[in-house]
Amino acid sequence: MVTTIQVDEKTILLLKKLKEFLDVSSYDEAINRIVVKHLNSKKSMAGSLGKYFKNYSSEKMVKEIKEERKKIDRF
Repeated sequence: MVTTIQVDEKTILLLKKLKEFLDVSSYDEAINRIVVKHLNSKKSMAGSLGKYFKNYSSEKMVKEIKEERKKIDRF
């Protein structure tokens, strides 16, 4: 069953980065990987995005998100 969910622009930008980083073909697959990993983990998930974006500095991430938002605002 396919369904549509509503997410904030910031969330979709993060999902796009996550999908690219995990090298998966869909948002569904990216979300499933993260959820399964979380459910199988007994430790705290605090700060877990660092694991997925090791090669990104916070400045680079903010810059890329701002650039994506500019693209969205153009349309």
